[in-house]
Amino acid sequence: MKAVKIAIAAAIGILLAAGLGTTAFAFHSGGVAECGGCHSMHSPKDPSGGFLLQGSDASSTCLSCHGKADTAPTSYHVMTYPAPAAGSAPVERTPGGDFAWLLKSYTFTVRGTVTNEAGQSHGHNIIAKDQGLSVDTDFTTAPGGTFPSSQLGCNSCHNPHGKYRILGNGTVAKTGAPIMGSGSYNNSSAPSTSPNYAVGVYRLLQSGDETGTVGVSFPGAPIAVAPSTYNQTEATNQVRVAYGSGSTNFVTWGQWCSACHPDMHSSGTYVHPVDENLGSLAGNYNSYISSGNTTGTSGSAYLSLAPFAEGTEDLATLKSHASNTNAYLSGPATTDKVMCLSCHRAHATGWPDMLRWNYETDFLTYVDNTGAAVWPGTDTTPASTQFARGRTSTETAAAYYDRPVTVFGAYQRQLCNKCHAQD
Repeated sequence: MKAVKIAIAAAIGILLAAGLGTTAFAFHSGGVAECGGCHSMHSPKDPSGGFLLQGSDASSTCLSCHGKADTAPTSYHVMTYPAPAAGSAPVERTPGGDFAWLLKSYTFTVRGTVTNEAGQSHGHNIIAKDQGLSVDTDFTTAPGGTFPSSQLGCNSCHNPHGKYRILGNGTVAKTGAPIMGSGSYNNSSAPSTSPNYAVGVYRLLQSGDETGTVGVSFPGAPIAVAPSTYNQTEATNQVRVAYGSGSTNFVTWGQWCSACHPDMHSSGTYVHPVDENLGSLAGNYNSYISSGNTTGTSGSAYLSLAPFAEGTEDLATLKSHASNTNAYLSGPATTDKVMCLSCHRAHATGWPDMLRWNYETDFLTYVDNTGAAVWPGTDTTPASTQFARGRTSTETAAAYYDRPVTVFGAYQRQLCNKCHAQD
């Protein structure tokens, strides 16, 4: 009976979030969720019993709702589970990626050398026993930091009990007004001062001194806004998450990531600049369409495979830019910024180091024996072994969120060129 009640409550939450109520109340609603959705007072699955969790651990509990055996991108699901068979691709297309890529390993030969690419190289190796996700065996701590891999979970970056909220005056605080809903979406209600209501910070991200079990203190909250429907194929319409830049009330994305990766993302020691104005590179971004084609214009330049942080932290502005219908495709201004998420997704991708594109090959696109541009794959004719890296063309296309190969054409090189235009 309890499971039925939880299922009904979840269904109601989904319907309301879809707009069937006057206010969008999803399960989390911008703050702490329904306790019984994650915890069981008398029959927890967590073997320690310390947190009374519905799953074997924190991430298993999260993925009991956020990971499903879907056949198409669905709602808030961030993992295809069970993982697809060899040759088939994970289904979800959320901006953060699909954790199922962590369970997809590849073996291939390039220039006579056999390479084994472990699935765990594809993203953040959260520990979720119920979904077959285990600790990273390559890194005992976060690259560039000391956070132990053995503690990595969804709650390392997200806080299901988060109290941080955006107030009506634009500041971020733990108290001051009740959280009325999510602040993550372009159709979320705006915080207000009269009446005095707040909205949650983006994606319940860890945002300050609420360290909980993560063992690190985050410098504050970053800001972004996603379209209300964000998990979809991008075969036609791109999903634009409007990432903002911190200045007064919010931190930058580089500052936020530095909580776990300080040696990679701390002031003065950047390997690749982040949180810096694009400057003249904005012109390259706006004119670049594909290798050899720099005839683009700023009004249609946006590419979800290479997003940027807008030089604002104004919530209303970001809401107007977040879209899943190609309604806003403007490229960057010189004051917009490169960020960690310009090259990486937050969860996992089809490529090593959770990059948005395959950086270990000359060409992202290939040409088959008819002369047509294709996504590389072991199944193309001729087989594009060197560029496919063990993947079928279906898997390659999925890793690029189903963007038509014609967007780039034949012999597209690295998407670093979207800013640097060296091809």
